[in-house]
Amino acid sequence: MNAIANLITTVISLYIWILIASAIMSWLIAFKVVNTYNRVVASIAEVLYRLTEPVLAPIRRVLPTMGGLDLSPIVLILLLYFLRDLVIEYFPR
Repeated sequence: MNAIANLITTVISLYIWILIASAIMSWLIAFKVVNTYNRVVASIAEVLYRLTEPVLAPIRRVLPTMGGLDLSPIVLILLLYFLRDLVIEYFPR
């Protein structure tokens, strides 16, 4: 069971980093720091979008609008930390 718990916590940690990278990429695109006409930048942005948007979209529907702020990644990261702590608690190492 420890191997399964380690795998789950590792996947959750990797997904948290993907969420952080997606948020940073969206900021860089919004402030025109990176050029989306560059093929590499566009492909990285597309991969990050496809990995995160299916999970973030339902959270965005529930959250109230906060002007230009998107708090859904923060909410999801907090939920993932909670889930990771549950896995660690129920499957002690």
